[in-house]
Order: sequence, then C-alpha cells, then structure tokens
Amino acid sequence: MSERILMKGNEAVGEAAVRAGCRLYFGYPITPASEIAEYMAYRLPQVGGIFIQAESELAASNMVYGAAAAGKYAMTASSSPGISLMQEALSYMAGAEVPGLFVDAVRGGPGLGDIQAAQSDYFQLTKGGGHGDYHLIVFAPYTIQEVINIMPVAFETAFKYRNPVVIAIDGLIGQMMEAVEFPYFVNPDEIALPDWALSGKFRHGNKKNVNTSLELDPEKLEAINWRLQAKYREIEEKESRYDYVGVDNPETLVVAYGTVARVTMSALKKMLGEGKSIGLFRPITIWPFPGKALAQKAANAKRIVALEMSAGQMIEDVKLSVFDPNKEYEFHGHPGGTTFTPSEIEQILRG
Repeated sequence: MSERILMKGNEAVGEAAVRAGCRLYFGYPITPASEIAEYMAYRLPQVGGIFIQAESELAASNMVYGAAAAGKYAMTASSSPGISLMQEALSYMAGAEVPGLFVDAVRGGPGLGDIQAAQSDYFQLTKGGGHGDYHLIVFAPYTIQEVINIMPVAFETAFKYRNPVVIAIDGLIGQMMEAVEFPYFVNPDEIALPDWALSGKFRHGNKKNVNTSLELDPEKLEAINWRLQAKYREIEEKESRYDYVGVDNPETLVVAYGTVARVTMSALKKMLGEGKSIGLFRPITIWPFPGKALAQKAANAKRIVALEMSAGQMIEDVKLSVFDPNKEYEFHGHPGGTTFTPSEIEQILRG
C-alpha cells in the first residue's frame, strides 16, 4: 500500500506526472495553473528531469512537440487563455501524430474572463480548437485521486495512438487539498523508445524518421486524413470512459462531469436514499464522448438534466447521443466562474 498524504490538486498533477515517467516539462505561468509549473520546477531536478519556463504558451507547446517527437514523455499545463494560444501546436502534433500531454485548468471566459473554476473550454477541447480535421483525447477527472489514477493512462494512451492528450481540470480541483495516494512509480528508462522517434537514424536500423504535418500533394493529404479519421473511430470504440451511479433505468438521468459531477453526488445520494428513480452519468472522457453508453442509460428516462459550469456545451453531445425528441432535456449552467451547490442541484432535480 502506498502512503496517503494531504496534497493540493495542482501539485498532485505534477507529482503524478513525475511518477508516471515524465521528465520533461515546458511551461508558462497562468492562474489557476501556475502551481503545476512551480511544482515541476522544484521536483524535476530531484529526479534528473528538465524544467524550462518558456517565453510564452506558444513556445511551451512547441517545446512539448519537439521533445515528444523524440519519443519522450513531455508535458505542459496552462489555463483557458493559455490553452487558446497552444492550439496551433496541438493541430500540428495531431497532424504529425506526435503524442504529448497538456493539462488545462479551466477558468471563466471568454477572453481573459476571471480566474475562477469553469467548464467553458469544452468546445475548444472536444471539437478541435485549432485548424483541420483532428481530435484530442480528453480526460475529465472529478477528484484529485482520479487525476492521479488517470495520469499514467493519459501518457500511455497518447503514445498508443500517437495523439495529444488533455487532462481537463478546473480551478477547484487544482486548488483544493485531499488525502491521496500514488500507487505507481514508472522508471522512465524502462519506457521503450518508439520506432517513429527522432532519435538518430542509426538507432533504428539506419531508418530515417520524419514527424511532420506537411503534405503538399492533395491526394496524399486526403489519404492521411482518412487514415486519421479511422484512428479516431478506433479511439471512440475503445477509449470511451464513464461512470454511473444510481438505479437501473432511471426516470431522471443527470449528466455532469468534473467538479459539477462531484457536487451532484451529494444531492444524488440523498435522493437515492429516499427511493427516487434517478441516476448520474459521468463522462470520464469528454472526447471520445461515451455516447453509446449514455444512450443505453437514457433509454427509459423521461427527463435528462445536463449540469455544466458553462452556458451549455456538453448538452449538445448529450442530445446528439440520445437523439430522442420525445424526451425532456434540461440544461442548467453557471457560466461565470461560480459553481453549483448541493442544495441548488437538489432543488433542480426535485423540480
């Protein structure tokens, strides 16, 4: 058994990455994600890693691109306006099929907005915030422990599919403290170097590797894009993750992720104790969105309630997944950096 310690969310992100085998971090400070960079600046030298504070978010994201192209676990973290600045690198990495880990501590927007917790980056993260036909794999944990549990999976998934991965948290998860444990420690020297890595041609039997998103022949580019789309369909089929708490075949189905799902649990447990026909469907991956599983859980529901810290973004995927005009859909949101309270959610669900 690993030791349980009290730890702040942002610092746990950094420690989890180190224990997952990451030794390369490139970042630029922004509230409420700055402690991730601060922690990595302190921690990486202790384990022989490298921390670089870049001159901008653009530079940090492209440093991740370069390091990951060499086949190494590399990451950065930022918050909503900073993630916006990283979209070019994310599109390039997806096109070049280079893995890498990005952490988004989502804050209120649009624009500079505020520094409070939000979920309004959903469209940007799940629909492709940059140019071109591509997808990011996006995990949305709801506790600090789940962030820790997901971290090695996130790196492994990025390298399995050669695709950038995002862990989407928010200001609340990043700033709160919880008792957590780290049940793993990956030795980076034991992580096999991929055969596509830019590590010198003699290391791979004199084979020359090129990791680029540039293809000037339109027919070849179309073929590349169809191959990428086939990969995304495979990811949708194999990597969709969710959790469900509640009765079988509920009359009321709540859909929420991240911090909102966590707050919803309090109201849900109370109502389940009263014998209410209710359930909570919590996407753990928001891309791929677990639409098939949601449709099954919603088959007999009369009322579907989407709760988000946004003006209504995930609700679109909920409706597309269930695709039943005879059901009653409700959206309730907090788009300005505030979140729900358990009593507010209870009132919504009883209404």
